[in-house]
Amino acid sequence: MYNGILNLYKEQGFTSFDAVAKLRGILHQKKIGHTGTLDPLAEGVLVMLLGSATKLSDILTSDHKEYEAEMKLGCTSDTDDITGEIVYTKGLSGDGEGINTETVDTGRVGDGGCVIPTNEEIKAAVMSFVGSYDQIPPMYAAIKVDGKKLYEYAREGKTVERTPRRVDIHEIRITEINYPYVRFYVKCSKGTYIRSLCRDIGEKLEIGALMSGLTRKEAGNFRIEDSLKFSEIEELVISGRIEEYIKPVDFFMQDLPQAAVTPEHEKYLLNGNKLSPEGLDFPDDASKDTAMSGKMVRVYLKDEFRALYTYDKQEGIFRPYKMFMS
Repeated sequence: MYNGILNLYKEQGFTSFDAVAKLRGILHQKKIGHTGTLDPLAEGVLVMLLGSATKLSDILTSDHKEYEAEMKLGCTSDTDDITGEIVYTKGLSGDGEGINTETVDTGRVGDGGCVIPTNEEIKAAVMSFVGSYDQIPPMYAAIKVDGKKLYEYAREGKTVERTPRRVDIHEIRITEINYPYVRFYVKCSKGTYIRSLCRDIGEKLEIGALMSGLTRKEAGNFRIEDSLKFSEIEELVISGRIEEYIKPVDFFMQDLPQAAVTPEHEKYLLNGNKLSPEGLDFPDDASKDTAMSGKMVRVYLKDEFRALYTYDKQEGIFRPYKMFMS
């Protein structure tokens, strides 16, 4: 069984669940998960967790994401993207693709007397979202409300109240405006919905907007140029080289202090028991102080990552948090 993290290039048309299922077939193992869901419309980096790395799914919460997005102005949909039931506003012509005007940047009047925003107005609206803001998730999302996923309500034709979530838009760069399409790069916090960002920009411009394309360029330490398509993974499995591309389970944890279990305490680690401070050999006092201040510590046995422990100040011992036994 493979244990570690694989950088998959998810192609359009696959759900994240589809990607897991397909990878299970290629690698011939069931224990596979992912972190950071991508919609079927989206493509790019999808971090896959293999074997014992699946235990990381509830730990990886702080990674940033980077995207290249395309937004279509002048329309909305029930999914907040191009795949849903689209409603065109007066900012577009009847076919939803053009306007009966010649210039882009003049605050011109479109069909039905709707004033089309200028490029400068579009830029101002997009850039106004840089920073932190409370974002309402789309109805077609996997977030649970009263024990039920939002998309399950949506498929029943129901709209439920969603609690806004604070997200951070670290950076936006507009790369092209060709009305009704706007292309931009965005760097944001985990949990940000680009569909919702496009929707909110459209609301600010008072003409509506939806997401028409999305490519995830980066997720934490994983970049699109290093990602592998399914066909490439299949070739690597056949050639016996796939393990060269699987990152170790502790790849995401380099900012955590580390320690080696002492020979006398190995059996306690292997049994998932508590460890005394004397049972861990830290590389320096600073690492030990950081671990004992409350930060999780990576525990190794003979240079092999085996567990995450946390320090219990009241009892003066380290408690197991996650075990990663092969």
